[in-house]
Amino acid sequence: MTHTADSPSPARRIARERLARKREQVRAGAAAMRRETFHAGMWATRAPVWMWPALLVITGIGAALRLFRLGFPHRLIFDETYYVKDGYSVFNFGYERSWPENADDSFNAGDPSVIEPTPEYVVHPPLGKWLIGIGIDLFGADDSFGWRFSVAIIGTLTIFLIGVIAWKLFRSAFFACVAAGLLSIDGEHFVHSRTSLLDIVLMAFVLLAFFFVLLDREQVTKRLARWTPSTADPHRSESPVAEAAPPTAAARRRRDRKERDEINFGPRLGVRPWIIAAGISVGLAMGVKWSGLYAAAAFGILLVAWDVHSRYRAGVVHPWLGMLIRDSIPSFLKLVPTAFVTYLACWSGWIRSDDAWDRQWAAENFGWWQSLPEWLQWLPSLVHYHYTAYSFHVGLDSEHPYMSNPWGWIVQWRPTSFYYESYDQGDMGCLADKCSSAITSVGNPVIWGLAPFAVLICLIVWIIRRDVRPAVILAGLAATWLPWFAYQERTIFTFYTIVMVPFVVLAVTYCLTLLWGRAPGRQASGHRPRLARISAALFARRMSVGIILAAAVLAFAYFWPIYTGEVIPFTAWNNRMWNITWR
Repeated sequence: MTHTADSPSPARRIARERLARKREQVRAGAAAMRRETFHAGMWATRAPVWMWPALLVITGIGAALRLFRLGFPHRLIFDETYYVKDGYSVFNFGYERSWPENADDSFNAGDPSVIEPTPEYVVHPPLGKWLIGIGIDLFGADDSFGWRFSVAIIGTLTIFLIGVIAWKLFRSAFFACVAAGLLSIDGEHFVHSRTSLLDIVLMAFVLLAFFFVLLDREQVTKRLARWTPSTADPHRSESPVAEAAPPTAAARRRRDRKERDEINFGPRLGVRPWIIAAGISVGLAMGVKWSGLYAAAAFGILLVAWDVHSRYRAGVVHPWLGMLIRDSIPSFLKLVPTAFVTYLACWSGWIRSDDAWDRQWAAENFGWWQSLPEWLQWLPSLVHYHYTAYSFHVGLDSEHPYMSNPWGWIVQWRPTSFYYESYDQGDMGCLADKCSSAITSVGNPVIWGLAPFAVLICLIVWIIRRDVRPAVILAGLAATWLPWFAYQERTIFTFYTIVMVPFVVLAVTYCLTLLWGRAPGRQASGHRPRLARISAALFARRMSVGIILAAAVLAFAYFWPIYTGEVIPFTAWNNRMWNITWR
């Protein structure tokens, strides 16, 4: 080979090759050291038996609070005027039908027969309305308890779910109960659980998808922990038979090549069914509202980042390549197509109908879709429907007194009023000169007062300590909060933050675990003394946690009247409007 001025000299090329080999040796040595110390860690810890009945008790209390006077007020409030009537329509006809003017009065009186046979144009997918319709069908269209029953049950179940998620993240039964308790007394979660809107259903499926991502990580970590001590040792013997009959040279080469391949890129992780479950949950979330798509994107990125991190900790020499070769395509195929098919299944009522909105668009308009088989003619019609709905969402910029900016969501700057009535003395049991009955979706001031600091602390701890847990919580917040900053010109509301409420609670709970501190270590015998002395500083920290939790409970009790619509003196309502922007 002729050496030219543009090509490196042989000596330089040899030096580069030596440096590359040396770097590879250093990388392989570091990976071997990580393999020596890698273990399942917190994922191997089992929950104490008492945690499960404790979570059930907290969930039961949350259910009782949410079902108490659930039928008040006996009329459609806020956006119930859309979703309750649509729920009735979807459950009975498979798609949304239109309603005449002043239909709310007839529906409030228990007469849904005024519904018209013509289809109605709506811009949200049907799944959430199907679920609302179940409660209406169980209790009857004339029962306002039934209007809100489904969302109350869904909101209640998320209390138990977040407790299990907190256990998975923090491996503390006490703080699992704390997370469940904080969610049960958050005002926004409480009000949404008692109002028949779509957003808490969306939150439930997003939280469920997050839970399945955690279960996948638990399975992957345990799988890598089992792999590390066995297949990473090139000097192990295959079996007693292999000792008696040494393998041939070709077999040894194949074995060595396979071992080098695994050490470089890590093992194959099998089916990973929890990714499929996460895909189904994300598809269901999108079937409630399109904003579930943000969760699909964020959790997909989280899976990629976590796969790289897990392979790195397990001692894989090239974790990024290992993720790309072993995990990327299988994980994508399990998550994205599964979510897409699940989302389409949510439209089954519309697909099977003949006269739903835009259902016959493909038949009425000439185009390339005419070449599709007849049984698939619904697909271009559904695509056109989605196009028009997207155009509506993007162009929605009309003024509204309760519209808010995402910057203020983390401090509940402009909460949404769902219901307000003013009464004079003698009306509805009013004993003052003027009374108010209000349902305001404002978060618990203690939880949301700590929320900005909790988010900042999670970010700092993640950067400094390299703790994955706050990073995972921040990923959930990013999925449910950050996308809205791209739509600041749109008409959006603070009640959308119900989807980020669980991650705010997890962030606050994580910071409480840091404040709680650690008790004295175990004795030489391996047992921790039951009545071990703790320092004054540790006692003060734990008292602070207790004071915060007690303050959160008291705040919930104080704001109870404006969460449930109780008739109270106007001055009492005014005293609870701590911020002028809450009015």
